[in-house]
This record gives sequence, structure tokens and C-alpha cells, in this order.
Amino acid sequence: MRLHVGCAMWTYAPWQGRLIPHPLPPSERLRAYASWCNAVEGNTTFYATPAVTTVESWAAQTAEDFRFVVKLPKTATHEQRLRGVDLQPFFTAMEPLGPRNHAFWIQLPASFAPADLGVLATFLYRLPRGYRYAVEVRHPSFFDDERSAAQLEHVLDRVGAEWIPFDTVTLFRTPASSYAERDAWMKKPRVLRRTRALTATPIVRYIGRDDPQLTMAGWDYLVKAVVNWLAEGRSPTVFLHTPDNVDALTLARRFYSDVTAVVPNLEPLPEPLPVAPPTLF
Repeated sequence: MRLHVGCAMWTYAPWQGRLIPHPLPPSERLRAYASWCNAVEGNTTFYATPAVTTVESWAAQTAEDFRFVVKLPKTATHEQRLRGVDLQPFFTAMEPLGPRNHAFWIQLPASFAPADLGVLATFLYRLPRGYRYAVEVRHPSFFDDERSAAQLEHVLDRVGAEWIPFDTVTLFRTPASSYAERDAWMKKPRVLRRTRALTATPIVRYIGRDDPQLTMAGWDYLVKAVVNWLAEGRSPTVFLHTPDNVDALTLARRFYSDVTAVVPNLEPLPEPLPVAPPTLF
């Protein structure tokens, strides 16, 4: 019974010197992040497949029970739209992660509709076994139409894949009050909330507000869902986002603390590395 929490990145300028020691060489930045959280979204792989030596560095900086949810390249998901895809070089590059590679994350564009489910089914069926896969859809029909949702669940269930919901309900609950929130309103999907787990390892992406109090007020439902999943023997992963992500690290730990208040036998998170006070020289 494990809960993992994390953020959308492991290096972010507003954290440096405030939450994360600064300066740090690239070979130490993930290690510092991993003292705060025990999971991270692998967004960088969406844009390019990293060198094996880079992935080896990621593994060296994290414990074996740290979780990466690594995004498939956009060339496969958005440009080729799952057709004629050769992912073997990508899978080979990810091998150094070993058990840290929790799941391969298949983020699909908003234009990927229920009519495309046959393509997704074929793609998933042809993927190599031995890995976990998780799919994120953004087309409104998958959330508004029960038949479309059931069809997607059937496709995922055939291969044991999870559905990653991107929960933006808190983000859109009240009008945007900052530039980052207005930008998120323009870019993020406005869809209904999902709390149904398909596998033993559910994954949720929760996006709140720049005001930490509003973010925390909106996640009560998710704390309850996670507590229920843990009671069922599942091992969930929750990623905390805010439009500006300035407080995402502390919010991730606060979410873990809120779950621990109900499930006190959870293993504690690591102790964050100390941040040295600024000096004059």
C-alpha cells in the first residue's frame, strides 16, 4: 500500500534557493527534488527522446521506489497519431530507469475523439508487454458521454492500461485572477471529474489555483478517493499542478499529509534537503 505524489517537473526557477538548494549542477537537481516528492511527471520525453546517459543520471539520482510516469514522444501521439510508430529506440532509452519506470504515459490530443478508439486499441495491443501504460484523453465526449467513456474503458481494460484524468474542476470553479490562471484557462481542458480507477495503480493529475488555500479546498474529494483506493489495496500516484507551480512542491507534500491524517501507516516522505541561507559573498 503506497501513495506517490509529485509535480510536473523537477527543476523550476521559482523553487531555487527557496525550496531547492541553489546553485546545483544538472546531475544533482533531480536528487534535490526527490527529497521532496517520490514521483515526477516525465514531460521532457514528450519533446525529444533523451540519451541513455541522461536517463542513467535520472536513475542514479533517485531511489528504486521513486516513480517516473514517462510521456511518449509527441511524434508518436500528436504527429503520427499512433499510426506507423516505431517506439523501440524510445523504450531502449528508458531502460536504465528499471523499476522507477512506473508507467508509459500516452497523452492524446484534444482532437483524438471516440471515433479514433480503433486506432488506440490497435496501438495498445501492439505495444511490448512487461510495461504499464496509462492514457490521457482530452476530447470532451469521453467525459460527457457515458457510452464513449465505457468504450474507452473497454479498450484500456483489454490491455490493463489506466486512464489518467486531468482534473481542472478547481481551476475553472471561479474566474481567473492572475496571468498564469488566465493562460491555464485558455490551454487546459474543461472536463468533468473522474474518480474511477481501472487498475491497481491509478494516476491523477490535479490542477488547482495559484492561491494554495483554494487548491487545498478543492482536493477533499481526491483525498477521499485516494483513501478508498488504498483501502482497496491500490497504489495511487497523484501529481499536483497549479497555474504558476510556485507552491507545487509544498502542495504535493501537504496532500500527502492530508491522506496520512486518515491513513497514518503510510511510509513518510523523505526529508527535504536543507536550503542554505543566502550569503553576502
